[in-house]
Amino acid sequence: MEMERLVVIWCPGLQEEGARGEEARRFVQVVARAGELCPWVHPVRLGVCALPARGPSRFFGGEEMVVSRLVEAVGEDAHIGVADGLFAAVLAARSQLIVPAKETAAFLAQWSVATLARPELAVTLQRLGVTSLGQFAALPGADVSDRFGADAAAAHSVARGRSGELAGLRDRSIERRLRVARGEDPDAGPEPPPYQPGFFGGTSAADSRAALSFARVQERLGVDAVLVGRVQGGRDPAEQATLVPWGSPAGGTGGTGGAVGAGGAVGAVGAPWPGRLPPPSPTEVLRVPQRAEVVDAAGAACQVSGRGLLNSELDRLSVNGGPWESVVAWAGPWPVTERWWSVRRRRARVQVVTVDGAARLLCTERAGWWVEALYD
Repeated sequence: MEMERLVVIWCPGLQEEGARGEEARRFVQVVARAGELCPWVHPVRLGVCALPARGPSRFFGGEEMVVSRLVEAVGEDAHIGVADGLFAAVLAARSQLIVPAKETAAFLAQWSVATLARPELAVTLQRLGVTSLGQFAALPGADVSDRFGADAAAAHSVARGRSGELAGLRDRSIERRLRVARGEDPDAGPEPPPYQPGFFGGTSAADSRAALSFARVQERLGVDAVLVGRVQGGRDPAEQATLVPWGSPAGGTGGTGGAVGAGGAVGAVGAPWPGRLPPPSPTEVLRVPQRAEVVDAAGAACQVSGRGLLNSELDRLSVNGGPWESVVAWAGPWPVTERWWSVRRRRARVQVVTVDGAARLLCTERAGWWVEALYD
């Protein structure tokens, strides 16, 4: 059976997706620009897409003209190649070559067996002195199947230029990832209805329009133009929330259960985090903590001992030198001991409710008290 002749666009700078998800958004633009010039562009995996060579080459007057026009249209330091079958076409793109028809086997012969992405098979073959695809292709097909199994036999057929597909070459999740990068619902079908009610957790038409708007704003103004809040691990309330770019792995349409903090580090929400506050979380974390005073019924200052215990019951609270308010309920303390290099830091937090119904999160350190956050 004759293999389909394919044009492959290979973008080496977009092969791996970072925490911000910028590579996927840029690859979406590559596919879109190629699709404006030639129809039927199909993403293979992140940074790699393919299209049939036959139609465009007839329209533009040859495969060389197709490659030339795609190079101008796509940008992104794209490498473009043409060959019979997807496996050979990807390697042709990496070499920026147009492999003549019917010469796939000769082109593949020079490549290492490692390009088959079968590490165990490659190691075994290399130990036997078989280092190139040409040497591998020269082995009898029956012996390869008997000695190495069905998957190796399929790889052997690819190396001989008789098959163009290799299991694992296509990323089956790429369409879903690109839908997220385009601001679309990744779970929707290829032709979603114009309006889907969001009453019971579905995505409404307004949600879809907003997602598309976010993607367009990021395309024009940059990744950081649209940020969303995400929950992450940490002991302090201020550490447990962060802003990440919309559409990134941590800030996508549905969230991922973790978040990316400064520098791209992932904070595990489910980690132990000794000293972390129990739910509910504060509704407002103050950028600048407010100075507070806390005293017991006798007017003596309340303190937390080195063992994490209060020396007396909380009775009254004053914030920023304001009037005293009676404490009607409190919980804690939750002590936190941290060591940053050689400096040991001890703090404790207490939740308090005053007679006016205000609920606050207090933090004490070195006998001083501050209001860190507020509750509804």
